[in-house]
Amino acid sequence: MAVPKRRTSRGNTRHRRARWKASAPDLVPVTTLDGREVTVPRRLVAAYRRGLL
Repeated sequence: MAVPKRRTSRGNTRHRRARWKASAPDLVPVTTLDGREVTVPRRLVAAYRRGLL
């Protein structure tokens, strides 16, 4: 198992964490089987069209 050679300072750790950001998924409008208009992430469009969600 890999082990760091020396401890990372608190400032470096927080600086690294602060730069990381998750990007919001692009939302797509979809009409469900019961006629509702909903906005869902692109990866779930097929599931909504088939009526699984």
